[in-house]
Amino acid sequence: MTGRIAFALCWILVLAFLALPILIVAALSFSSASYLTFPPPGFGVRWYRAYLGSSEWLASTWLSFAVAACVVVLATILGTLASLGLARLPRAMQAAFGALILSPLIVPGIVVAIGIYYVFARYRLVGTPVGLVLAHTCLAVPFVVTSVSASLAGLDRRLEQAALSLGATPWGTFRQVTLPLIRPSVFVGALFAFITSFDELIVALFLSGSGAITLPRRMWDDLRFAIDPTIAAVSTLTIVLAAALLGGAHILRQQQIGRQIGTTDG
Repeated sequence: MTGRIAFALCWILVLAFLALPILIVAALSFSSASYLTFPPPGFGVRWYRAYLGSSEWLASTWLSFAVAACVVVLATILGTLASLGLARLPRAMQAAFGALILSPLIVPGIVVAIGIYYVFARYRLVGTPVGLVLAHTCLAVPFVVTSVSASLAGLDRRLEQAALSLGATPWGTFRQVTLPLIRPSVFVGALFAFITSFDELIVALFLSGSGAITLPRRMWDDLRFAIDPTIAAVSTLTIVLAAALLGGAHILRQQQIGRQIGTTDG
């Protein structure tokens, strides 16, 4: 009994440690003060109106959405194809190529940003949305590969072999058999690709320049030079968006697990 109480207390403390900063930011977003002060002297939606009425904030927001949408398309296609290729390689080669694909998750972000900057500067991609899309795609592909590869690992290969033996083409087998079974994982990878691009800052600091300022870069500049509660309002909206996407990813993952159990039982 004592052990359960201690475990529950530790769990509550960890949860409070993780959630308290988010709650403080949310409270500051409704502050009536002109600066970031806690506790707020009053509450209102002044800073949400300031965000929605600022052309600079909205331009950065729409740019981040546009870049993230392009990244989702590219990263999902490339990551799914890479996962299919890895699944058909010998195990020794899977480890080598898998480590190479997942390297952006392992290498420190600042190192990746410096390398991308020097390469993109040569081709004049710094300060352009195209450069951001390509760079964020490199960062997002590993998340798609991780999600889809986990689904392919539990896929019964006999289903594909049966389709091929009945005369289906490789493309037809993928479209009618493989893709429906791994679709939830593909969607989960796409959601994580969107979050990765939309919230990314380090690479954006190197590549955005003055012509392609994303929302995280705008938040960084505002925190350095303005320090008003508008950034708290933007942060709160970003947290809500990320939480909604993660909730959607969790639901899709549960649906995939249920589908795999149903397929196994059948």
